[in-house]
Amino acid sequence: MTNKSMQSFRDTIEAILVALLLAFIIRAFIVQAFKIPSGSMLETLQIGDHLLVSKFAYDVRLPSTIWLDTTDGKVLFKTGDPQRGDIIVFKYPVDESKDFIKRVIGLPGETVELREKVVYINGKPLEEPYVRHTKADMMPVRDNFGPYTVPEGCYFMLGDNREGSHDSRWWGPVKREKIVGKALFIYWSWGSVTDIRFNRIGSVFHHQNYN
Repeated sequence: MTNKSMQSFRDTIEAILVALLLAFIIRAFIVQAFKIPSGSMLETLQIGDHLLVSKFAYDVRLPSTIWLDTTDGKVLFKTGDPQRGDIIVFKYPVDESKDFIKRVIGLPGETVELREKVVYINGKPLEEPYVRHTKADMMPVRDNFGPYTVPEGCYFMLGDNREGSHDSRWWGPVKREKIVGKALFIYWSWGSVTDIRFNRIGSVFHHQNYN
């Protein structure tokens, strides 16, 4: 191999290593891609939406493993706290190998209650313009829940598609350290290979603190 070929080979390897390092840094500390697999967040999120999730919205952490998982890692510094109305990705409490996405409803120390489908926070009804109701019947837990006080360091999560969501009503609150990140925007969306939803691509999530 000539010196020129050797230099070209080294340059290629160097470029690959730099690209891998940048990908690692971006994936571990900055953003993560997430695909919506179910209808639990309809109509806000559609099945087939692809999101970018900010991993530095709340905490900047050291990766807990060499392969990118930053949840449970040491917190380098805090960048904010989850607020009511935020749409976040987190480790599913029942099976942490899976990522779930829901909306923050109850904050640490607050009392959450559902009475005939209406959410109450500390005894006051919550305004929820994003909620989708598909069933008129009433069921325990699903439509009448609590009152339940959210433990410190935890968040109570609900899906917008209230009758079609498996959430904190069944498996409890999400610990702060299990939060992966905050939804930023939709970078791709399709119902099938031939059904690209161009009107959804680029949609930004305007997180509003609902009281």
